[in-house]
Amino acid sequence: MERTAVFPGSFDPFTRGHEALVSEALALFDRVVIAIGHNTAKAGLLRVDDRRRLIEAVYAGEPRVAVRTYTGLTGDLARAEGACAIVRGVRNTADFEYERTMEAANRRLFGELTTVVLFTPAEVADIASSTVRELLAFGRAVDEFMPRGIRIENYL
Repeated sequence: MERTAVFPGSFDPFTRGHEALVSEALALFDRVVIAIGHNTAKAGLLRVDDRRRLIEAVYAGEPRVAVRTYTGLTGDLARAEGACAIVRGVRNTADFEYERTMEAANRRLFGELTTVVLFTPAEVADIASSTVRELLAFGRAVDEFMPRGIRIENYL
């Protein structure tokens, strides 16, 4: 039986930190669905379709990774994908507190799903999408924060 996990987020943009978490999730699960949440009320740096294209470029040739966009509850998407787990990344205590609250809500609503919290590896734990967006706003290069071979300028 294939074990699928959903890794949800806004991924605006997808960074080396996200990539590291997907690598760790692939060591635990047969398949990882990167789920790009679409909040129509929130404008982002990248359009949702561009986020999807960027992530698909990172995982081109990796059949164990799928990329989806969605609105609504992550648990509903996880059920639709046949997932057994939701993967979340934690960089610090603030992330942990938020994820603990989300896990409790998901357990009440989607008891069959397990939330797996992965600690972001130290070498990329300082990378946040918000930092990348801010650096770009000031015209700074962000290549060191992006997955290898990905030029954010191609998606802006």
